[in-house]
Amino acid sequence: MRKLRVLALMHPELVPPDDAAERDEKERFVWKTEWDVCRTLRDIGHEVKALGVQDELVPIRDAVEEFKPHIVFNLLEEFHGNVLFDHNVVSLLELLRVPYTGCNPRGMIISREKALSKKLLIYHRIRVPAFHVFPFGRKAKRPKSLELPLFVKSLTDHASLGISQASLVKSDEELTERVAFVHRRLGSDAIAEQFILGREIYIGVIGNDRLTALPPRELVFENAPDGAPLIATARAKHDLDYQKRHGIDQRAAQDLPDGVAAGLEHLAKRIYRTLELTGYARLDFRLRPDGSLYFLEANPNPEIALGEEFASAAQAAGIEYPELLQRIINLGMRGTAPE
Repeated sequence: MRKLRVLALMHPELVPPDDAAERDEKERFVWKTEWDVCRTLRDIGHEVKALGVQDELVPIRDAVEEFKPHIVFNLLEEFHGNVLFDHNVVSLLELLRVPYTGCNPRGMIISREKALSKKLLIYHRIRVPAFHVFPFGRKAKRPKSLELPLFVKSLTDHASLGISQASLVKSDEELTERVAFVHRRLGSDAIAEQFILGREIYIGVIGNDRLTALPPRELVFENAPDGAPLIATARAKHDLDYQKRHGIDQRAAQDLPDGVAAGLEHLAKRIYRTLELTGYARLDFRLRPDGSLYFLEANPNPEIALGEEFASAAQAAGIEYPELLQRIINLGMRGTAPE
């Protein structure tokens, strides 16, 4: 295997410290993804430079000129505190003609804007929850065609930012209050979606032209009361103590109705191509008790820490973590290398 110079881009606060290996699990949890990626790439022989990026593009250009990376491993989820700006960093890399891992800027723009992605999928006759967008600063008025209960979240933010039990609204008064909360706290448009009761299923897809759909994973709440609605809040996804206390885990999706697993694989690939995604992504679905599937949203460049949904699904498919990272690098080298 060819030894590569890899420039890893990440938020400055997530650059692993020099003594990362000596920290305990709780300390490492915050920057676990960045640590797992950098450590593993070094273990398989690559030279890795971690670069914290937040408000300035110049450090990226300087690092490209000085380090001369063969590829940039993109671990950024925002720029200048705005999740919608991450595609601009990738656009810069394209202008610099530097190969990079993960999704292209077009796919990021389409998938990040939840209403736009849903409209495209509706055109292709893919089932999504009914929805309505409430622009920033405007009072919420529910269309008559949109039935309660509804799930309210930011139109553009991801990683469950701003999502809590209060995101599930059952009256017009609760809808007005939650939309105002999203506008005020997150500073973005709000989207209200039909709440789909059922199992939350994740499908990882990797590839540019030839796609591989990974085995489905499921988010489970072992200690949740019977009949309680399943809501993937920010705490459920990012608070280690909260996860342990409530028995929150992701695992292989078992006992799926006949035909659902094959249908998920086919559907995930269709959605991936429709949204013009590349590299790797995680697609989120709800599976109703009657076996019907609803697409929720796409996550380009998803969480890729060892043991999380994407890496666990890859391992279930026989792809160990070092091989997974190498595949992602290979896709970046082939898909974005200058002519």
